Amino acid sequence: MQRWFILSAIGRDRPGLVAELARLVLDSDANVEDSRMTILGTDFAVILLCSATRADAGDRLAVGAKQLERDHGLTILLRHLETGNRPAVPSPDTQLFRVVAAGEDKAGIVAGICGTLADHGVNIADLSTASQPGPGGSPHYQMTILCEVPDSLGEEGLRTALESEGDRLVVDVELTRETRS
Repeated sequence: MQRWFILSAIGRDRPGLVAELARLVLDSDANVEDSRMTILGTDFAVILLCSATRADAGDRLAVGAKQLERDHGLTILLRHLETGNRPAVPSPDTQLFRVVAAGEDKAGIVAGICGTLADHGVNIADLSTASQPGPGGSPHYQMTILCEVPDSLGEEGLRTALESEGDRLVVDVELTRETRS
């Protein structure tokens, strides 16, 4: 029987963390199916989707994770997925869209745009943000979202709602259909 796990870890960035986490998964007779890794501030953050067929893989992952926490000051969360892996993005009865919001960096952009998407039943599949110096030195913020828009939702209605929220936040918001091959 296939078993699925999410393993997330956060810790001070240094060389070798990815190798140690990958070794933990391998030593637990599990496989990394999907992953996201990045440096945020001074810390490294990772989320791994792992699968295994051995009944004791979850216990082995948990014991190894505790050892890594003690040895390297990591914070690790291990979660067993009862229902297994979800369908590929975009899920059935949805279409994939990209939302880009850009403008002067200020509080509330993520909450406002994501709230508008939630109000319309749109599922966020991926989100990334960055703040960099803009013209004149003021911070320029950009958020990029890949989202699953239900087939039943009109694209123009969603576009209008996002543009209205962008006007309120004084940021530019763009909605484009994505194509995946």
